[in-house]
Amino acid sequence: MPAISSNKPYRVGRSKTGLGLFATKPIKKGTRIIRYFGPILDCRIPAQDDIENKYLFELNGRWTIDGSVRKNLARYINHSCRPNAESDVRPRERKVFIRAIKNIEPGDEINYDYGTDYFKAYLKPIGCKCPSCEAKRKKQRAEARAERAKVKARAERKAQKAGAKRTTNKGAKKKKLNGKHFAGKVARARA
Repeated sequence: MPAISSNKPYRVGRSKTGLGLFATKPIKKGTRIIRYFGPILDCRIPAQDDIENKYLFELNGRWTIDGSVRKNLARYINHSCRPNAESDVRPRERKVFIRAIKNIEPGDEINYDYGTDYFKAYLKPIGCKCPSCEAKRKKQRAEARAERAKVKARAERKAQKAGAKRTTNKGAKKKKLNGKHFAGKVARARA
């Protein structure tokens, strides 16, 4: 199959969280990357308000974009707590654009913050898988391992000290009998 050249600065590819959108060319800060599109849903119509999928993008209290159509490549952009892009919502025009807020290098995954409601509904129950949250969890696990090792080492030192005291106390213990010290064995006098 021949290689298809694309003028678009992005491609869909495999990421840690499934599929993602990756830069193929340098993208400068402030550049409009892609438009998030799909059928416009009106929440006042019960049939449209009952639609439930992960690709719904709320424009305002009334209008929502259903981004589940296959041609909408912006739906592959994953969430990140430290994003390199943001959504530019234009409710009057009923459009959403994804814009770079940092310079994005080729090969970098394009991501933006999905917002509090989406995070609580979909991401929090399974745990955020963005690179910054993964790094934070990895650091917490390493700190917990180090703390467990410290506690274990402290317990071992305490046990060694206690064992050493017992061995030194065994030989050093002398009993007093009528004011005289003896090592513990009493010999009976023969008469």
